[in-house]
Amino acid sequence: MLSFFVENIGTILTGIVLLGVVALIVRKIVRDRRKNVGCGCGCSGCDGARDGQKE
Repeated sequence: MLSFFVENIGTILTGIVLLGVVALIVRKIVRDRRKNVGCGCGCSGCDGARDGQKE
């Protein structure tokens, strides 16, 4: 079992780093949604526009 980890340490560490990056991206998206931040386009006529957004 230990030899598996030793042989694949690079892949395991890369996976952990990628998982952390994805978690940070999801966290940012969730926080932006809670703060009522839109998609950034500023189009009041689009389907993704939220109440209170200005052009």
